Amino acid sequence: MSFKLNMKQAAKEKGSNIVLALDLPPSKPEELLQAAQKILRAVHEEICALKINRHLVLPLGLSGDLKKLLKQAQDYGMPTIMDCKINDIGNTNRIIAEYYFKAGFNAVTANPFVGWKDGLENVFETAKHMNRGIILLVYMSHKGAWEGYGQETLEQKTGKPIPQYRVFAQKALEWGADGAVVGATYPEKIREVYSILEDKVPIYAPGIGAQGGKIETAVRSRASYLIVGRAITLADDPAQAAKDFKLAARASLNDAN
Repeated sequence: MSFKLNMKQAAKEKGSNIVLALDLPPSKPEELLQAAQKILRAVHEEICALKINRHLVLPLGLSGDLKKLLKQAQDYGMPTIMDCKINDIGNTNRIIAEYYFKAGFNAVTANPFVGWKDGLENVFETAKHMNRGIILLVYMSHKGAWEGYGQETLEQKTGKPIPQYRVFAQKALEWGADGAVVGATYPEKIREVYSILEDKVPIYAPGIGAQGGKIETAVRSRASYLIVGRAITLADDPAQAAKDFKLAARASLNDAN
């Protein structure tokens, strides 16, 4: 099964389109693992997938403790995403992707700024060979995103000015990406990117909660998956917080339809 279909099935089975960003504050590796496993146990019925970045990979490593966490997610029936934002030359990118895929991740994020030839082409080839997914960054959720993703560039075919994120949305279609990241903090960008992607490439919207993104506007703007981190992981009751987000997303989807 492809990653895109795996995500769709997990969301249907869980009745949730919430992706947990399991980014925890620095601590000793053994304490980090225990905290991560505890949160995942508490919220697994309310979320459809797990996203991990370097908050956990650097202290836990790619073998041993991290694999225990990935196995736990797998046992709960949820895909796992490594938010590594691959952004180097082709050969390095390929090796990075291979390491994460062999560790057990179902997908990685990648930055289209490096281009295709001798850039992300190797990553897409590796993902295809290993039946894994690639999610492209189209417009990130932080305040400075406009400096890169929002800058104007010239469209190759017409020579007319075009925002960089629109180019990246077009690349997501052209390259056959399994997802596109657009910050929930910029619902107008989600709508604009959706007008390009339609339902061919699902939109992943991070930045909900701690960064100020709203479930309702992200859903109405046609985000497929909502990425929530600190608003769940640092909550007094992570399970209740995750459930609240799941129900809010479901209600917003019903309203939008």
